[in-house]
Amino acid sequence: MSSAVHPVASRRPAGRGLRRNLLLAAPMLLLLLALLVYPVAQLLLLSFYKDGALSLASYRQLFASSVYVNVLLITLKISLWTTFFSVLAGYPVAYLISSLPQQKKGRLLFWVLLSFWSSFLVRAFAWIVLLGRNGVVNQLLLALGIVDAPMSLLYSFGSTLVGMVHALMPLAVLTMLSVMENIDSNLPRAALTLGARPGAAFWRVYFPLSLPGVAAAAIMVFVTAIGFFIFPALLGGRRETMITQIIIDQVQQTLNWGFAGAVSVALLIVVLAVFALYDRLLGLSTMTGSASDRARPMAASGWSHAAGEAILTFLGKTSDALARLAPHRRRRAHASEPGQSRGMRMVVLVLLGFLSIPTVLMIPLSFAGNSGLNWPPRGFSLQWYEQMFASPLWMQALTRSLVVGAGAGVLSMLIGTPMAFLLARSQMRGKSFLLAFVLSPIIVPRMIIAVGMFYLFAKVGLVGTSLGLILGHTVISVPYVVMTMMAVLRNYDTRLDLAAQSLGARPLQTLRYVTFPILMAGLLSSFLFAFATSFDELTISLFASGGLNSTLPKQFWDEVTLQISPVIAAVSTCLFVFVAVLIGVADRLRRRSLAR
Repeated sequence: MSSAVHPVASRRPAGRGLRRNLLLAAPMLLLLLALLVYPVAQLLLLSFYKDGALSLASYRQLFASSVYVNVLLITLKISLWTTFFSVLAGYPVAYLISSLPQQKKGRLLFWVLLSFWSSFLVRAFAWIVLLGRNGVVNQLLLALGIVDAPMSLLYSFGSTLVGMVHALMPLAVLTMLSVMENIDSNLPRAALTLGARPGAAFWRVYFPLSLPGVAAAAIMVFVTAIGFFIFPALLGGRRETMITQIIIDQVQQTLNWGFAGAVSVALLIVVLAVFALYDRLLGLSTMTGSASDRARPMAASGWSHAAGEAILTFLGKTSDALARLAPHRRRRAHASEPGQSRGMRMVVLVLLGFLSIPTVLMIPLSFAGNSGLNWPPRGFSLQWYEQMFASPLWMQALTRSLVVGAGAGVLSMLIGTPMAFLLARSQMRGKSFLLAFVLSPIIVPRMIIAVGMFYLFAKVGLVGTSLGLILGHTVISVPYVVMTMMAVLRNYDTRLDLAAQSLGARPLQTLRYVTFPILMAGLLSSFLFAFATSFDELTISLFASGGLNSTLPKQFWDEVTLQISPVIAAVSTCLFVFVAVLIGVADRLRRRSLAR
């Protein structure tokens, strides 16, 4: 009799667990299926039709002309160089931050977060001013006597690359930092106590352990760069046209949905191939800072292992040889505190200055008395702020962005938090595939998502509505909520929930009186990150906002592409201060939630 009851009893908990998992996952799955999978699939299918019949004419048009092939190659070239320099410059910043005590770490991390969440448009506008003929760089070169006349620094490959690296280097730092913080700092110290030189301890011990973070940062930067259009459009010339600009032209100017879909297919194939390779080698879980069971150590056999060991040995010996050239006191500090030497600190401060100074320079320009954007600014005036606040276009755009950002933040938090609980606490099968689907708004280039949504919204009447913008922004904001809450839940002591349940609390009572009060700081932090993502979103707003209902980034884009005015400097300053306050509050909430 007991044997007959046992299977039924065992199926009930399993059935309840399955229903619970479905309830937790259902909101986000429905959102992504309706507003990501279906619109993007519909856009891609349009590339296989011509005049209502199956056709490959769009693909023949894409590959028949050398113009589009060259644009694709230029896109890959700019993206690869951006990835290389962003990771190269971001590694020492992430390395130093991860090795510092918590208090000092927070100070440096604030500047990285501030640059990360500052508007791409503000940073692009800053580089226009910096690299202009009367900008800071040319004025400095003239003052030092290096040049006799202002140089043409804008609208070139160099200016595009500088702007792209400046925009995406914070992403590389934060991605690598999530892995470096999980590396045991005692391992390099143990190598030092066993007689290894500091350079050898770093390159042979620490660096191989940080490679998953380097790979994750590289793929995140590459995928973001390949879908960029702001910096190439504002800083680049005709030779720096990227593939996303072709998609914009095909949709906005000619309404050639089939060809736009074909270009999107080519772009998506490249992105998915890169992610498939990354997932096979390391696993997508490393993108959230989790450990991976797929990462293979460098001790693999074969010629690749020998070559890798030789390179790391050479780098270690070179680093130690350079360290010997330093004074004796600096050598002792270098040996006792790897990663915290004065030279490393100076390099990191220079890199943080590279991230911060361009945007900060907008502040004095916004108070200039003259009508130009020349450096140094002359006079003092509040006229540009008065014009900004008196303009109905800017005020309406600001109000719309605040409403849409708040709506997207709340909706992202409500949808993403249950999914974070499911991914962080359940032992369900296929969790890696579910995580990949959750991260798909980050994986799929945003331009493809925006064009697909525009095609769908145009059919259902959501173009130009606040609801359409909130839904679109929620799709791209919700992965950040999931990743933020997963990080918070990994540090949450589940024994508190078990203690409440052992005292008679029901599951809902445990959530209400124990779990959510403790996680409240993390929830508010995830809301602020989702709000900041929505507030700075341009790609979806470019299509879905409509001609007369611009968001703040859309209004900013329209102004920059039409004219360069000091009013834009005033708007940039307000956005910079707003984001600084927002990130400061979010970071304090995050640290408070982790401390609990």
